[in-house]
Amino acid sequence: MTRRSGSCIRICLVTFAIVSALCVSGPAIYWKFKKGFSFNKSSSSSVVCNPCVCDCPPPLSLLKLAPGLANLSVTDCGKDDPDLKEEMEKQFVDLLSEELKLQETVGDEHMRHMNITFGEARRVAAQYQKEAEKCNTATETCEQAREQAEALMRQEKKITLLWEKRARQLGWAGE
Repeated sequence: MTRRSGSCIRICLVTFAIVSALCVSGPAIYWKFKKGFSFNKSSSSSVVCNPCVCDCPPPLSLLKLAPGLANLSVTDCGKDDPDLKEEMEKQFVDLLSEELKLQETVGDEHMRHMNITFGEARRVAAQYQKEAEKCNTATETCEQAREQAEALMRQEKKITLLWEKRARQLGWAGE
């Protein structure tokens, strides 16, 4: 099933490539056949075009299209807006100092956010550390209990063997 679908895909791709090549080069081949193949340069240079006759009017200028656009010195633009007027009257140094204050404010806000995030990360790390210590303590306690249980079991086996030995000496045959 996989081989069959693989060969089907291959055939589709080859067909697509051939159709694409014909679509790209087809018009050029068509015009070559229509004009005829000419390998002689003298026959192709014999084709002479007539000179173009243009009685076009001159292009319209910007002044004729929109006379108001040519006057770019607008002096009273925004004179009624007090905020804009105040902003335009500020000196370059004032604008730079205002920009620096804004950048400082943004930097302080960013630093505050980083400090909050860092404090939160420390708190979470400390909580995980406490949990890890609890887990380690519990593991140590379990290990000690296991060792004690193994020691008690060895002692019980010794006592059991001792009683079994005495029972055999007294005539017990076993199971």
